[in-house]
Amino acid sequence: MYAIGVAKNNRFTKFELETPTPEGKDLLVRVKAVSVNPVDLKARAGGNPNDEPMILGWDVAGVVEEVGEKCVLFKPGDEVFYAGSRIRPGCNSELHLVDERIVGKKPKSLDFAEAAALPLTAITAWEALFHRMKLSRHESDNEGRSILIIGAAGGVGSIATQLAKLAGLTVIGTASRKESSDWAREHGADIVINHRESFVPQLKAAGLDAADYILCLNSTAAHWTQMADAIAPQGKICAIVPAEKPVDVNAIFNKSIEFYWELMFTRPMFHAPDAVEQHRLLDAVSELVDAGRIRTTLTKRLSPINAANLELAHDTLSAGDMIGKLVLERFE
Repeated sequence: MYAIGVAKNNRFTKFELETPTPEGKDLLVRVKAVSVNPVDLKARAGGNPNDEPMILGWDVAGVVEEVGEKCVLFKPGDEVFYAGSRIRPGCNSELHLVDERIVGKKPKSLDFAEAAALPLTAITAWEALFHRMKLSRHESDNEGRSILIIGAAGGVGSIATQLAKLAGLTVIGTASRKESSDWAREHGADIVINHRESFVPQLKAAGLDAADYILCLNSTAAHWTQMADAIAPQGKICAIVPAEKPVDVNAIFNKSIEFYWELMFTRPMFHAPDAVEQHRLLDAVSELVDAGRIRTTLTKRLSPINAANLELAHDTLSAGDMIGKLVLERFE
């Protein structure tokens, strides 16, 4: 088989690999489509010290070719989608090994490219909302509650907005451009404010004193003081990006705020005993998609999956104004 990896010169290159054999709980998946995410850019920016190219890619949809002897969730021929693990090679290869416990059934109503846009962002949003901040998925439990999603038009924000709306919360999204504001509203935001301006006056103008929950999807340190001001007493904040500089944790002390980090790679990285939760949540997302309650956030396709198109995809994402997700499909 062949893969597309980052060589020592930091350029993408096509190279040959031996086809791996799945063992234990691993699936061997034939990759049909992959998406790019900020984690790809960060991993590439770290450089490749090895002689063999570094394979990136943590968003995939494909078909199971073979299964390990301990697999019980999938069989050959099953269509799947998943994000994978940072401590294993990425999915930018014709065939890919992945632990079945972090894999979900691909939505039947989506093609492979549409499905590949979902896993990493859906896992992140779901874990942040329902596993970290422990929000109920039942609308009646969240009546009168609100959530502020900082970066609502991005990949994670587009899914988090839909999930929070389904859970019955009033969703306040942040955006700074008309295009991103429109996108946030289209995906369920009840209110859109500008994250380049003070949050509290904008919330008050919309009839809210504070937000019961805040999900910060970019620039944790830059938004820290604003979040401390905008969160309601005894509220919850979750962030997915490490603080770029020290923050004043005492700023949330008087309000007895609960703060959480969310990293969707934690479970696979540390072989967590509850790793199968990612399989379960992806299956739940798949069901919501097929029921028409969540939609894919795919906005741009490239084909085929090759070095030139991966370079283009990274350049596009690096520009910083991407709305939704960019997906590459079909190895040639």
